[in-house]
Amino acid sequence: MGREKELQRIPATVSVLGHPTPDLRDLYALGRKLGQGQFGTTYLCTDLATGANYACKSISKRKLITQEDIDDVRREIEIMHHLSGHKNIVTIKGAYEDQLYVHIVMELCAGGELFDQIIQRGHYGERKAAELTRIIVGVVEACHSLGVMHRDLKPENFLLANKDDDLSIKAIDFGLSVFFKPGQIFTDVVGSPYYVAPEVLCEKYGPEADVWTAGVILYILLSGVPPFWAETQQGIFDAVLKGVIDFDSEPWPVISDSAKDLITRMLNPCPAERLSAHEALCHPWIRDHGVAPDHPLDTAELEKMALRIIAESLSEEETEGLKEMFQTMDADNSGAITYDELKEGLRKYGSTLKDTEIRDLMEAADVDNSGTIDYIEHEEHLKAAFSYFDKDGSGYITVDELQKACLQHNMPDAFLDDVIKEAGQDNDGRIDYGEFVAMMTKGNMGVGRRTMRNSPNISMRDAPGAI
Repeated sequence: MGREKELQRIPATVSVLGHPTPDLRDLYALGRKLGQGQFGTTYLCTDLATGANYACKSISKRKLITQEDIDDVRREIEIMHHLSGHKNIVTIKGAYEDQLYVHIVMELCAGGELFDQIIQRGHYGERKAAELTRIIVGVVEACHSLGVMHRDLKPENFLLANKDDDLSIKAIDFGLSVFFKPGQIFTDVVGSPYYVAPEVLCEKYGPEADVWTAGVILYILLSGVPPFWAETQQGIFDAVLKGVIDFDSEPWPVISDSAKDLITRMLNPCPAERLSAHEALCHPWIRDHGVAPDHPLDTAELEKMALRIIAESLSEEETEGLKEMFQTMDADNSGAITYDELKEGLRKYGSTLKDTEIRDLMEAADVDNSGTIDYIEHEEHLKAAFSYFDKDGSGYITVDELQKACLQHNMPDAFLDDVIKEAGQDNDGRIDYGEFVAMMTKGNMGVGRRTMRNSPNISMRDAPGAI
């Protein structure tokens, strides 16, 4: 099912990214082809400066016929920036544009698709399936806590970083992902037939649809076949809408009632009654297999978000996602968020933070002690960020302190390397405010975020047939 194209083609001279970039080939050498998609081809690429290997998805601009196509590519890049730093989401390294292509350079996951692992094994045992489900639903929780709906989760969209370790999976392909505001209703039918939630087919849905999709993946992990199957696409959709789950065929008679209970709750046809991602992670079946979450993801993710709010040295392209969340929480459009607005906004995003944790978050980002978080001058952002790390008020940050904070918040290795290389200019093992400003204004801090509009877009890519 492809979407209708407007007859008017976008001129080839139109910039997709909207700003000039370095030439990819000045920085990377392209190698063998790794994969082929609807719009782009993925190649092995090597950083000329370091010799490190990455994956490069090259999207042909001549295939971007409409403004909607261009927006889709931009949105994919922005959402990858927004989620970057999570250990089970592929990390974007950069985006480049030339006359013919848009290139997205990202972490290389050389172990193949989770889909292929399922085919090879037939299905997983309960313990390994629980561990994989913990990771997959953890990705959903991470996306939702940052206001992103993936909309196309499936085993083909999880790659293994290491072919010998099934648990090294990372989510890829955010081409159908969108930012959402709490309570926002989406109507465009996107996804893949076996995995699509019934409310998506009914053209009225929200982030709960991702939990349904994760429930379908769990069923496949345990049995090797999808729960809703037919010979035709329409037949699959009819089965999804009926929602009858087969727990009678092999191997279901020997699978625990607890596993079936979790699947039933994740595949509840009523989105309001379906488990949230965090509730799914706390289900006894996952907990009993020793992989329950130690604490809600929100704390780490939102502290990371606060760090990036107060340490703003990112481009507009990279920060629009934060701006979107800020504006959602700013109920009275005052340009500043009060404690109550922050608390209510986080609640709407499904946060389980305690009041004291929200207060700490507020204080970390409240630069001028006004009791609100607002958009402020860059210099004040830098002062706030410096103070955040300089816990004892000594006027210095040690490299160790900064490293520890960045590791705690999943900042990428490249960032730590830059900090160590750039920050302590006098090699005294500590960073004063001047050195910190010099480091920050080079744009080394953090990995960016941005949002794009929801684009009506039908992409049911799978051909019907059993897995």
